[in-house]
Amino acid sequence: MDRVPMTVAGYSALEAELKMRQQEERPRIIQAIAEARSHGDLSENAEYHAAKESQSLNEGRIAELEDKLSRAEVIDVTKLSGGTVKFGATVTLVDEDTEEKKVFQIVGESEADVKSGKVSITSPTARALIGKKTGDSVEVNTPGGGKSYELLDVAFR
Repeated sequence: MDRVPMTVAGYSALEAELKMRQQEERPRIIQAIAEARSHGDLSENAEYHAAKESQSLNEGRIAELEDKLSRAEVIDVTKLSGGTVKFGATVTLVDEDTEEKKVFQIVGESEADVKSGKVSITSPTARALIGKKTGDSVEVNTPGGGKSYELLDVAFR
């Protein structure tokens, strides 16, 4: 069984989603199915089929969340330190071509959200940065082409 690395915040977010889906969404869907059933003929009842589809999607997501949580390897980033990039590090890079600064944290796949500055450990950028130190130059092969960055800072917060 493969372990899934994630931060404490990522684990909490998955737990919250699971709780919401089990305690709020599931009863709401069951109520919608019961209401649709009361309308009679199920073979031509669009409400019933939509509610059953919704139930299927919700139960699938619940199973997925339970699986991820059971395989989670929670890493408390605040207890990490050092000067090399590893899981949980918040890195500051400067693009060597455009001089544009970028700051992001390396997190687990389920927590990745580029817009909020969280990059998956499996992304090309994170894989290129692992093991590097402040001042190192990093070549990243992205789907948009090669990029060259200088690593300005490594922090754990």
